[in-house]
Amino acid sequence: MRIDRFTGVVCALLLALAALTSCQKPSGQDGSANGSTGTVTPSGYGATFLGVGECSSRGRDFREVSCGSEKASARVLDRQDGRPAEGALCPPTTDFVLHISESKPAFDEDGDGAVPRGSACMRNLEEPHPGDPGRGGGPRTVVGDCLYTARAGQVKETACDGSGEIAPRFEVTDAVVRRAQCPPSTQLFVQLGGAKAVGCARRV
Repeated sequence: MRIDRFTGVVCALLLALAALTSCQKPSGQDGSANGSTGTVTPSGYGATFLGVGECSSRGRDFREVSCGSEKASARVLDRQDGRPAEGALCPPTTDFVLHISESKPAFDEDGDGAVPRGSACMRNLEEPHPGDPGRGGGPRTVVGDCLYTARAGQVKETACDGSGEIAPRFEVTDAVVRRAQCPPSTQLFVQLGGAKAVGCARRV
């Protein structure tokens, strides 16, 4: 079995009052595009491998461990079965996502001979929390996040306090259903996902 670790920078199309488009890029905890891939070994701590509330170890090879273990690094906020494109959005406070590929190991969580494909939305047990608003990372863009122009037509997240490699240029101030509901000060629209999928951003 293999899991791919994706943390965030959600990229959005810089359209200044035009149509919305967005995508996700794999990245490391610092918000750079350096996602890692590792192997995992089911440990039998729960009925589902990396189920909600369970914890994983740190490092390149992710394992399910007891949340009370000194090896525990992150907790599962949500667990979604199926391919990544089929799953719902992770909670807004997710720091990174583990994409688990289907496999048939020697033993597994329920003894049926298989660990299904799925995604685990993870939050670090300790700081840093790149998924929090304004911290410059995580798999989702949320209200309070800051952005910079990465290239023509594309923006990426960066820390609002200026501690990132690139200074913030925009801040997402509101999440609405339709662009017409954004405040007049809006200078950038980004796609957030969820019920209020339109993000309204202004220059900082």
